[in-house]
Amino acid sequence: MTSYDDRTLHVPRHIGRNVLPCHPLFNRLVRFAHSVPPRLCARDVNTGVEATHVQLLTDVLAFRERVWESLSDGVRKALEQREEVYIAILAPGGYEFTVAILAALALGAAVVPMTVALPPEEALYFATKSRAAAVLVSEGALRLGLSLEKLVKDQDPQSPFVCVNVAPSLKNQPLHPTQIIVSSDLYLDDNAPGVVIFTSGTTGPPKGAVMRRGFIHDEALGVIDHYNITPDDVLLHLLPVHHATGIGMMFFPFLVAGSLLEFRSGSFSPEWTWERWRRGGATFFSGVPTIYMRMKRYFQQNLASRNGVEHYIAGARALRCCICGTSALPKPIADFWRHLLGRNIMLRYGMTETGAVFKVRLGDQNVPDGSVGTLFPGYDVQLSEGNEGEILAKSPGMFSKFLFDPAATAASHTESGYYKTGDIARREGEYYWILGRSSVDIIKSGGYKISALDIEREVLALPYVAEVMVVGVPDDEFGERVGAVVSLKVERDMSPDERRYVIRDLSIQKLRADLRERLAGYKMPTVLRIIPDELPKSGTGKVVKKLLGPQFFPPNKYKSLPEVQVWSRDEQPKAKL
Repeated sequence: MTSYDDRTLHVPRHIGRNVLPCHPLFNRLVRFAHSVPPRLCARDVNTGVEATHVQLLTDVLAFRERVWESLSDGVRKALEQREEVYIAILAPGGYEFTVAILAALALGAAVVPMTVALPPEEALYFATKSRAAAVLVSEGALRLGLSLEKLVKDQDPQSPFVCVNVAPSLKNQPLHPTQIIVSSDLYLDDNAPGVVIFTSGTTGPPKGAVMRRGFIHDEALGVIDHYNITPDDVLLHLLPVHHATGIGMMFFPFLVAGSLLEFRSGSFSPEWTWERWRRGGATFFSGVPTIYMRMKRYFQQNLASRNGVEHYIAGARALRCCICGTSALPKPIADFWRHLLGRNIMLRYGMTETGAVFKVRLGDQNVPDGSVGTLFPGYDVQLSEGNEGEILAKSPGMFSKFLFDPAATAASHTESGYYKTGDIARREGEYYWILGRSSVDIIKSGGYKISALDIEREVLALPYVAEVMVVGVPDDEFGERVGAVVSLKVERDMSPDERRYVIRDLSIQKLRADLRERLAGYKMPTVLRIIPDELPKSGTGKVVKKLLGPQFFPPNKYKSLPEVQVWSRDEQPKAKL
């Protein structure tokens, strides 16, 4: 426990049914519970539950007790000794998730949020990889949780793993705020594991990035300070809570700020979101590019010509801040929102392992077009080749390790201790631009290194293009060709003024001709595929190029596909000497 003298060595432990551990997160929540009048901290659209801080902490304490009673003696002893214990959470963003995660943290465990969209066999991977002692589940995920418990015990009949349902511990008679106590024991160790966030696994099995316990309050305070979040703010939270943005950029910061978290989980609905904006009351919104694209499309198709459209616009403009992360926001989408909102969507760049390294500052009127902002205070970043290159990062809130994988942890850093992000950026003055992922967004063609994101920005600026994905396509002569997968706009996606640009088909010759004034010849696509619908996305709204590239342009086969156009005029790109 401690090697120095402390009063806790001479007195009994300060624990009890209504005693929360000594930690800044719980200290802050207890202070909020004393607000007069009580303030709402959670609103769950799916279940209709609204809760104040007092109600939340009352339910957390009740559920913690049930979870403790469900754990094995060995797990309880490990928690009492403040050893490394992991508890999985199977719940969508909402009140049950909030109670479950706080109850697990109040036990002194680290939490492992998982998506409820997993089949049991995939959930088994995350549970066994994290050596989870239990899984806490929402009512809607109970069947999945019980199936997971059976699979774990089929593998190891001696396993203490247990599934505990949150729902029976909710809606308790609220305690009086003075009945909720914070322990006078030692603070929980902020260097110990706090949250495990599994990476996407596009290059292999997902790895669990272990965020220190300080992530749940100190990193949250960094977000609060950057965006000036206050107890009067209302976050409309629609993002998955098992990913870094949903939990680290949204859930913990707004919880720690004393704001109101309004959750709506499940499939994203642009119609519902526009109606919610119209009603007003929300002040913060965070989305990925796919969300902003679908919101834009719904507005153009269904709202732009409707009587009363000004109420929807007013609702959007009442949002104090709209944030976008995960991947680059295409310029046409950014321009649409700048015009509609009267200000920019706030961009940022980060990774699960490092946190948000670059962020646009609120009120910064000098942000260059397409920049993801400036370096976050206190962070240490190098670009591998000076003002351009791979982002190498150190930050106070970065991950502590990959879960039970010391070899992967060591291999992910340079000799001087910088985390190798694999992303390429450019710096001009104090501002940064993301050029793409080194493995999929940097195309090596004829001796040139070409940014796929730069090409995508120019293709998206064409008035008839809805979406584009640019990838390197293997080629014997040039190493890689520049390949583009394009989705065309349809009339209903366009304003009346834009409809003159609608086209039914697109040849690679026309595409190259329209890009001639925008791109150097060696950057122009030489392989093209038109798709009828939008690009497939991952659960977090990402276009996973590593999977989609070979799917749309199968190596050694793409030239024979009727859907693929290959540029074959005499002016073939010449290799760089």
